[in-house]
Amino acid sequence: MDELIIAGRRFKSRLMVGTGKFASNEAMIAAMEGSGCEIVTVALRRVDIENPGDSLLSHIDRSRYLLLPNTSGARDAEEAVRLARLARAAGCEPWVKLEVTPDPYYLLPDPIETLKAAEILVKEGFTVLPYINADPVLAKHLQEAGTATVMPLGAPIGTNKGVRTADSIAIIIEQAIVPVVVDAGLGAPSHAALAMEMGADAVLVNTALAVTPDPGAMAAAFRKGVEAGREAYLAGLGEQRDRAEASSPLTGFLRGNP
Repeated sequence: MDELIIAGRRFKSRLMVGTGKFASNEAMIAAMEGSGCEIVTVALRRVDIENPGDSLLSHIDRSRYLLLPNTSGARDAEEAVRLARLARAAGCEPWVKLEVTPDPYYLLPDPIETLKAAEILVKEGFTVLPYINADPVLAKHLQEAGTATVMPLGAPIGTNKGVRTADSIAIIIEQAIVPVVVDAGLGAPSHAALAMEMGADAVLVNTALAVTPDPGAMAAAFRKGVEAGREAYLAGLGEQRDRAEASSPLTGFLRGNP
């Protein structure tokens, strides 16, 4: 598969994996290995980022995976920026998945606070990957602010509903000048394949891997879905039509000879 390039850094995998909700650290590692991912996100609120012996962090081989701290749980720009700064001060690379989700029920990202935080973090030298609603206008503003990607949601976090925002994501992809990573709501490998067939550059999956009895096998299935979707996109999908079109000239012959 062709490489994914984010902020000049090259990755062989187009599947990113989250580390929340797993029944054990062993299950999380099985998912990471099965997925073939190179980027894993870690919620800064769930770990002691300054402690190398943290039970979750100590299981992640940082020579193999890019640890992407995320600001999950931040309720406004100020809190998200503070969390990002803490991660960098603790020795993490200056990459951050920016999440500002003040709503406790649907975990929908706040567009105003997300843009505000992105502008601050980009100016401070962070490589910013913002989680956003599937809003093409916001996506353009974030790219103009200098974010390294945009990460529109397919559906609310943890719902496993798939790419419910397909029409808006298609516009974001059409207008994007940075990689588009579909994040949240992907509950099946077919959802990941669909996002990639649409032209997304990558996807991020967490809940679907964490809640299955076999995270390693499910992650491997997602990996195949991502690869198949990417290959189909590059090969070029056929045009959708409203009326049937014969795949063989024999059909036309039969119509003329009842």
